[in-house]
Amino acid sequence: MRYVNGMRGSAVAVVVASAALAVAGCQPGGGGADAADGGVTPSGAVSSAASSTPGAPKPGSSASGPSTPSASRPGSSSPAASAPPSSAPAPGGSAATCSAGSLKATARQAAVRPAGTGTGAAVVEFTNVSGRTCVLKGHPTVAGAGNGSPEMNVPLTVKPTGAAAPVKVAPGGKAWVKLTFVQVQGEADGYCVSGSAPVVYPTMVVRLPGSGAHQVALDDGQFAECDDTVTVTAVSAIRPS
Repeated sequence: MRYVNGMRGSAVAVVVASAALAVAGCQPGGGGADAADGGVTPSGAVSSAASSTPGAPKPGSSASGPSTPSASRPGSSSPAASAPPSSAPAPGGSAATCSAGSLKATARQAAVRPAGTGTGAAVVEFTNVSGRTCVLKGHPTVAGAGNGSPEMNVPLTVKPTGAAAPVKVAPGGKAWVKLTFVQVQGEADGYCVSGSAPVVYPTMVVRLPGSGAHQVALDDGQFAECDDTVTVTAVSAIRPS
């Protein structure tokens, strides 16, 4: 009788243990169950004690803290790390070339000029009449304007002298070039040493690289020269004599 009762007690214990296992398999921490963040946690990776303890890491998270956003991981792209737009001004960018409309040109006879009775040499002054700093550069081209009209000009052969360098001209600032002609000799109408006839122009058309053509007249007389040849300096920030 004791043997039979012992067998019954063992059977009851087996049934109770089986029921307990079945209930444990249905809990959220059971193997193969979906994690709270939608990922799948492998069986046994997180214990039921850890999942029920306040402050314990959730399934699928790291114990060292929250995961790093993908935008800040090495090798990933983010808007903050992208290059600035091409329209952004570059630091230390240089001023633009002066436009023709930003300049006022005038001319006078130079104090230092070849001996003779012609113009000899002239200084052309460019004033920045705009509200922005701009740049003048290079050697000019020159043409004599028949009847004072730039449409009826005669290009002169230009002989550049001196090194060219950009010259920044502030609003109201000035820059200069000097034109030295083959001088007319003698009295009255004069003569040219080469044997050619002297030519007189009421105005000259002076063109600077990138800054347009400018018609200038002398403040005291006309341009008289020989051989349609002129020696020109590069634009300078120092007024020539």
